[in-house]
Amino acid sequence: MSASATWITVRVETVLALAACLVAFLLLAMPARSDEIPGEPTPVPAEQPSAEPSAQPPAQAPPAAKAEVSKASAGEDVDPGGDKDHSRPEHGSLGNIGAKLADPTSDIWAMAMSFNAPAFYDGDVNTGDPKVGGAVAIQPIMPIPLYGEGEEQWKMITRPVLPVIFSEPIPTGPNKFNHIGGLGDLQLSTFLSPPASMMKKIAPPKGGWIFGVGPQWYIPTATNNDIGKQQFGIGPGGVVGYKNKFLTAVTLTTYTYGIGSRGDQKSTPDLSQLGLLYALIFNLPDAWQIGMNPSITYNDKATSGNKWNVPIGLFAAKTIKVGRTPVNIRVGLEYSVVSPDDFGQRAQFRIQIQPVIPGLVKNPIFGGR
Repeated sequence: MSASATWITVRVETVLALAACLVAFLLLAMPARSDEIPGEPTPVPAEQPSAEPSAQPPAQAPPAAKAEVSKASAGEDVDPGGDKDHSRPEHGSLGNIGAKLADPTSDIWAMAMSFNAPAFYDGDVNTGDPKVGGAVAIQPIMPIPLYGEGEEQWKMITRPVLPVIFSEPIPTGPNKFNHIGGLGDLQLSTFLSPPASMMKKIAPPKGGWIFGVGPQWYIPTATNNDIGKQQFGIGPGGVVGYKNKFLTAVTLTTYTYGIGSRGDQKSTPDLSQLGLLYALIFNLPDAWQIGMNPSITYNDKATSGNKWNVPIGLFAAKTIKVGRTPVNIRVGLEYSVVSPDDFGQRAQFRIQIQPVIPGLVKNPIFGGR
């Protein structure tokens, strides 16, 4: 098959991976069937008349569900009058769900899918039109409760990212390219996040600090050597930011060092790279948002002039309901003001879809309720 035709061919393993991810998404996003309305107290049957008057007034059922919603929400709703008639009322209105999804340390579970396509690549080795590629990044967001509840809860934020590459242009010489598809390497970020009440003690009155720290793991799952590092990796990671009712400003930083051998790929440099996501997101009325969330990358083993990729961007987002499932949709564009001289990504369109899913771990692992 010619190189010009290869870039539009999706490999069999890519199709299978996408199908598996789609099935997982549908299963996780599907709200549980129930005859009760989520977030509403269970109605109490009316008391039957008695032959003798009662000395005590009829007991009323405690609003357990509402109390649980209040504890789980752990904070002021950014849109108190917004739509709360959905499958996850413990997280407040649709606008509040969008604000929580902007905070990497919040208590909301989601299945993020970022479609980065089309992406445009260019550099000194290419004298023709920019090359086109595309990928989707699958990222479950899993805040696992460790101890306590509400604003007193410690959490372990777990964010694996698996790239599924439709096509990536790989230079093989001047104006010569192979278009490769398949699975990329899995990156797993884990952050220990302290209670929100602790962060509020050191923040201004109308907001709270965002903080988390933990290890970053790198697992060589790539199905092609040209789109992977062929090496395990580990390194430090951290998230720092600030949020209030109107905005969220946050950075998520990781640095990964290669460990172990690279198999038969001796010519591949050891892994040593930085990832820095920076985000500024404004909450608007009717569950709308506007902002940016690009990711800067730095490869310490690349040659001079090819180490950095620094994108800027802008997106618009809205949290809607699909059935009763809250879904945050972002549409944006990014452009790299700094990119590798030889060949690298110059720009990309991004569509991110984040359905909110039920938490798979309900109770704190170490108690504290």
